[in-house]
Amino acid sequence: MTTTNRPTRREFLGRTLASGASGLVARQLLARDAFAASPSGGGWQVGCYTRPWAKYDYRVALDAIAEAGFKYAGLMTTNSKTRLVISVVTTPEEAHQVGLEAKKRGLAIASLYGGRFPEQESLEAGIAGLKRLIDNCAAAGATSLLVAGIATPKLYNDYYKVIAECCDYAAEKHLGIALKPHGGLNATGPQCRKAIERVGHKNFTLWYDPGNIYYCSDGKLDPVEDAATVDGLVTGMCVKDYKHPKDVELTPGTGRVDFPRVMAVLKKGGFTAGPLIIETLTPGDRAATLAEAKKARKFVEQLL
Repeated sequence: MTTTNRPTRREFLGRTLASGASGLVARQLLARDAFAASPSGGGWQVGCYTRPWAKYDYRVALDAIAEAGFKYAGLMTTNSKTRLVISVVTTPEEAHQVGLEAKKRGLAIASLYGGRFPEQESLEAGIAGLKRLIDNCAAAGATSLLVAGIATPKLYNDYYKVIAECCDYAAEKHLGIALKPHGGLNATGPQCRKAIERVGHKNFTLWYDPGNIYYCSDGKLDPVEDAATVDGLVTGMCVKDYKHPKDVELTPGTGRVDFPRVMAVLKKGGFTAGPLIIETLTPGDRAATLAEAKKARKFVEQLL
């Protein structure tokens, strides 16, 4: 009898990345693996962040996200002392309870923004803080940690050193780390690429944010043009629109972002599956916000 020593999926991806060949394919496979345990498996995951309900308890946001027909939630801002659902000061027990609340509503947590980790104190403090945040993401059942980058030049090196030191730790917990365009030193696609390549780890990728590309450039840089600079990096998107001057608090599809063209460019660059999480909606009372959430979900689904 003969046996065939076939490499495991992990070994295959490791060899692929090590050789420098087909890096984009490997990134996409790793991104899809992160959602292997999600309710609908691969493909696109359309969801909504808690941000539009930030003045309420996060449970109000989860109720509305589920009622609007989403199966995926993104944890971001809420009515708490830290203004976040989960942060570095959240205990693992509290984070686990948040995950249970999402699960009770039939929601998977596709993204979690936990704010700053104390890299400004020291490299060691930053690493410890980010690991606490990673632990909290794991306790909540999140599959991706969203980071906003750094605007202070003197902290730039340490910020990304912290992330580089924690990429393996996050991967062990089946958690991806993703940077988003957010102003400062990561306001554009090329700036984000520089930061991601500086870290140089397959578990650190990009969540694109077309609304922020407009916002950070005062409406001068079209995300359709910018999107072509991030080929091979994108594993998710903060779905956000823009209205001049400096307004992103609106429902996707009602502003300047040409989402069909942005998606076409990103797909051409390799973003063919993954989470699309709506970050902002046109403000209103709870009933109006729920209506906007339903409208946004239909818009993204039709877009796909």
